[in-house]
Amino acid sequence: MYLDTEKKKELFKNHGRSKADNDTGSAESQIALFTYRISHLTQHLKVNKKDHSSRNGLLKLVGKRRRLLDYLHDNEIERYRAIIAELGLRK
Repeated sequence: MYLDTEKKKELFKNHGRSKADNDTGSAESQIALFTYRISHLTQHLKVNKKDHSSRNGLLKLVGKRRRLLDYLHDNEIERYRAIIAELGLRK
């Protein structure tokens, strides 16, 4: 599988709010996880252009990540700016 437990722990440790591998609920760690999954699905769809169910899943993930980013933008702008810079996302 492309996303095993060790990879998830690494993502949570590097991008989570408390920088712990069990920090699974913070917005930053969820955004990092969604970003990793989005990049993987994007690469998959470049090869498999007719995989419409994966495309729908990708669009749902992008929407979830956008809602989390909007939440951070509205409530804690410093955390929003930090995660945008850390992951290299567009505003």
